[in-house]
Amino acid sequence: MSLATDMHNKNVLITGAGSGLGRATALAMAQAGANIYLLDINAETLTETAELIANNDRCVVRVVDISDANACQAAVDDAVIRFGGLDALCNVAGMIMFANSHEMTPDQWIRTLGVNLNGAYFLSRASIPHLLEREGAIVNVASSAAFIGEAYAAAYCASKAGMIGMTKSMAMEYMQTPIRISAVAPGGMATNIATDLRPPEGANIDLIKRFSGMRGLVTVDEVAAMIVHLATPAGNAFHGTCVMMDTGITAG
Repeated sequence: MSLATDMHNKNVLITGAGSGLGRATALAMAQAGANIYLLDINAETLTETAELIANNDRCVVRVVDISDANACQAAVDDAVIRFGGLDALCNVAGMIMFANSHEMTPDQWIRTLGVNLNGAYFLSRASIPHLLEREGAIVNVASSAAFIGEAYAAAYCASKAGMIGMTKSMAMEYMQTPIRISAVAPGGMATNIATDLRPPEGANIDLIKRFSGMRGLVTVDEVAAMIVHLATPAGNAFHGTCVMMDTGITAG
């Protein structure tokens, strides 16, 4: 069964669009016909994403640090002005730092939660009034790390578990409205984040293998297709739920 991916005449804001899953989501949304407003902190890679999009006239890019609440509000305001409304928010941006918990600095902890969780909240807060008007959707990207303990990734696990809690709480709060709020939880993906990730010195590799998955990686295109589906009206059945896409990592 193919996923429904019709987003013609829909306006979508996507974070982390400069690379990895964010870029794949931007390309998939453009292919589905959406007008897309792309955020990333990296201007160079964000421009590269825009250049890959065939219908570039329906694409707007903005360099934003999503851990900044005011910057998030300004981005949503601008997207609504440019497109005339907002139909979906895709909170894709994320980061991970491997570290021994007793060695992770306060700044590293705060930065991880700022990007992975605070940014998603700030953008949701700014977007919800507009999404209510257009019966829109929020799709949050969590992780298999929200459901299992991953050694050397306490901040990342905390942020992604928080994402699940936030998704469920908001889904209950807006249960009697037409807005849809859901999440997807990928396992490991072949992205620049994963490629650049290094375990701390002296790390126990056997502990890392416990959350590495026995059936390989999920692809960014597979996850992006699900994100688009959840954002479409065809994703009406998904509210307050999290779609696991982790090749069985959390199965047992």
